[in-house]
Amino acid sequence: MGVYRSRNALAGPLTADRLSAVELPRTSLGRRGYRTDDVDALLHRLVYELGERTRLLDDTRGENDRIKRALRAWQAEVREADGARAPEAVPDSPSRPGPDGRRAAGR
Repeated sequence: MGVYRSRNALAGPLTADRLSAVELPRTSLGRRGYRTDDVDALLHRLVYELGERTRLLDDTRGENDRIKRALRAWQAEVREADGARAPEAVPDSPSRPGPDGRRAAGR
């Protein structure tokens, strides 16, 4: 079973600009089809909504990039601050085994 492919179908990513440029063929008189005004109204609505979603996605990606840069800068500051301090001895945790395999509380 094959897949129907219209010669008027948009190939590739669907963008508001591409959608607004779509012109559907008109039916000849006496044939069934859609009313041009209804199709145009739907296309205009789709163009607007797709444009809004694209704008929101771009804004979200920009915010995501800003947060990533801020996180990397903070991580670099923490690494630098940790490197500037003298290493401290970390006491064994009572729940963590020591080098000999026994728990610190049992030594």
